[in-house]
Amino acid sequence: MKRQDFYFDLPENLIAQHPAKNRRDSRLLVLNSDAEGSLLDQKFPDLLSFIEPNDLLIFNNTKVIPARLFGIKQTGGKVELLIERVIDRSTILTHIKSSRAPKPGTILNIENAFDIEVIGRKDALFVVKVLSDNSALDLIEAHGHMPLPPYIERANDEEEDKDRYQTVYSEKPGAVAAPTAGLHFDEAILDEIRTKGVDIGFVTLHVGAGTFKPVQVDDIAEHVMHSEYLEVDQEVVNKIRQARAKGGRVIAVGTTSVRCLESAASFSQSDSIQPYQGDTDIFITPGYEFKEVDVLLTNFHLPESTLIMLVSALAGYDNTMQAYKHAVQKQYRFFSYGDAMLVFPKQAKEQK
Repeated sequence: MKRQDFYFDLPENLIAQHPAKNRRDSRLLVLNSDAEGSLLDQKFPDLLSFIEPNDLLIFNNTKVIPARLFGIKQTGGKVELLIERVIDRSTILTHIKSSRAPKPGTILNIENAFDIEVIGRKDALFVVKVLSDNSALDLIEAHGHMPLPPYIERANDEEEDKDRYQTVYSEKPGAVAAPTAGLHFDEAILDEIRTKGVDIGFVTLHVGAGTFKPVQVDDIAEHVMHSEYLEVDQEVVNKIRQARAKGGRVIAVGTTSVRCLESAASFSQSDSIQPYQGDTDIFITPGYEFKEVDVLLTNFHLPESTLIMLVSALAGYDNTMQAYKHAVQKQYRFFSYGDAMLVFPKQAKEQK
């Protein structure tokens, strides 16, 4: 398939620049990927009517770190950092925006609070070392800014973003972009889900800035996916097996949860999913056979992005593109602070 197959026309006014007043205030488009690809316009709390006792919801409990930092060179030139990954206590992998790329040995003063030294390159990224007794993560937490996506066109993050660009169940620091399907859940909805007899499990995938990297090749089979760190532990594996034994479905909250489960299944040395901890660069496109995920809750994604390709793999290409056309016509809000879509899988393999 071609990158251009996943293009759709999106009016700029549909790109959400701020979150809804309350997390649960978003809309929910339900895509039943049957032969007709039927669509239902709902509100997010209606999600409860589409999940059943014995189902299992899988959430990504990564925590967004304030990964955007500003600083100056010793020459006085300005720099902007967007952290990609905290490697260890003092070492960071980061994007650096500067008039000239800093060379190894360059010292940068960050937020007038601490210094870092550029020690090398890794492709388009820089490896830097924090020159402080404090840990890199502590310094980022103290002095960084929330790394809002490039399509949120605000000069600066706002106080509201510290709370709303973070899920209520976030736990493990390391992401530089939010797993946005989870932003719609508040504690009350989580309680309602448990009360209904639906189990909840957590995986971890630290979303990198590469999630916004556009597909630049025409043939999507030639696209090289960025790598992200994930954890799927034994507890989640046990929950999946228990849900299957009861006839329940595995419902992934967000494409990052999909990537976790499908990666762990792919790396497994047996016929069933096994715990996994490490990096993944899994690229899910139409034709992919899902091993663990039955249903997906997700936001609306960018045209020609790897994420809309993943949705198409589950729902079918025609169903997905028709759903996006409908979402535009019905004025759904798009991207990170936008509305949600509940995706049921296609019933038959689809050719394109």
